[in-house]
Amino acid sequence: MAQSLSSASPLRPLISRRLIVVTGKGGTGKTTVSAALALGAAARGLRVCLVETGRDEEIPRLLGEAEPPVGHAGRQLRCGPSVMKMEPYAALAEYLRLQLRIPGLVTRLLDQPAFHALLDAAPGWRELITLGKVWHLLQPPAGSEEHIDLLIVDAPATGHGLTFLDVPSVVVSAVRAGPLQRHAGWVEDMVRDPEHTLLLPVTLPEELPVRETLELVSRARDEVGIAIDRVVINATEAEPVPPELLDLPERLASLPSSPNGLPSPATLAHCVGHRIERASLHHEAIDELRKGTDLPFVRLPNLDVDGGGQSVLETLAAALVEPAEPLP
Repeated sequence: MAQSLSSASPLRPLISRRLIVVTGKGGTGKTTVSAALALGAAARGLRVCLVETGRDEEIPRLLGEAEPPVGHAGRQLRCGPSVMKMEPYAALAEYLRLQLRIPGLVTRLLDQPAFHALLDAAPGWRELITLGKVWHLLQPPAGSEEHIDLLIVDAPATGHGLTFLDVPSVVVSAVRAGPLQRHAGWVEDMVRDPEHTLLLPVTLPEELPVRETLELVSRARDEVGIAIDRVVINATEAEPVPPELLDLPERLASLPSSPNGLPSPATLAHCVGHRIERASLHHEAIDELRKGTDLPFVRLPNLDVDGGGQSVLETLAAALVEPAEPLP
């Protein structure tokens, strides 16, 4: 079973792990969090590899080096991390060449449309081969003592992310013996290793993302057995007014007129009231998350990543590598 932290448990720095799987509801910023974490770890001298599993290459663009594409082979960016775009067919070819040791046969096999059709009908192979590649990346190359200090996976969004992590367990249960069963067992051990592996959920302080996160944490603990020790709450906003001014909308609305150049008192009151109401909804969502997970939080500010470039990622990175917000 995965480990969960009590309020008395010390919280390890994120970058002390070897494998961090970042997931969350679509649109919560998990790719941005993955990129920021990789940037922060590399800035602290770690050898970092960031694996992107989405359809498009987003991370090199976020890190300012969109060209040339990193592809499945990957490359080290000037800012430090190595980035690769996971291609399941390419990973499968690598695996088969290692197992069969007949490169020509593997090439002919993968060129067969019928083989592709067979694979496309087989559920779970992409997830298994992707995790197998992750396991392989964590092993030191033959004849070398160099290894990746931290591997970050920008995993599929919440629901698919759990299926992605649970496939090795399903294979181990279904296949009784042989190399596939043995290799899937290695991958399952990697996923369930609480010392080295961590699932990092990313959410927004909003109702639907928080509900998905609560379900994710529960299922990850009960069904997958991967460790979770904190939740990242992305795009949090500063309090719009100090506590003693929560009646500011009423005060503004009661003004006879606004100074020259400012919107009407009614408009100002509406804008401030909207910000206060939005902040209140965020507080409710965070309280629900706190009660439902018993996990510490890392709060990230609401910043313009596309407009701010790498400096914004560096700000987020600093928050990610700092200790998480403790339980109350």
